Amino acid sequence: MADKNTRLVYSTNTVIPRKEGPGGQQRGPVLPCAQQKVTVRLDRKGRGGKSVTVVEGIQLPERQQEALLKRLKSGLGTGGTLRDYALEVQGDHREAVMALLEAMGYKPKRSGG
Repeated sequence: MADKNTRLVYSTNTVIPRKEGPGGQQRGPVLPCAQQKVTVRLDRKGRGGKSVTVVEGIQLPERQQEALLKRLKSGLGTGGTLRDYALEVQGDHREAVMALLEAMGYKPKRSGG
């Protein structure tokens, strides 16, 4: 097998290329930090009642988003993930995330209650 990450159900003699997901594509030109529409919200749906702080609208390459998420997680002492171009940090850390993003030059807006 050529690629160990494939989910091949049956074997063929030809190599079938794997489709790239949305994470492998660039989403257009990257705007400066101050011009990006960044929203920070709290979400509990589909998580068994657990709350997650969701940061949406940050236009960075995937590797830089992962670095930003790592910085947020280590600064807050919590876990998180990168899902569908949104940063998810476990727990209600809206104020701390907004303060960190403002220090980095972003202008985040709080969404929801």
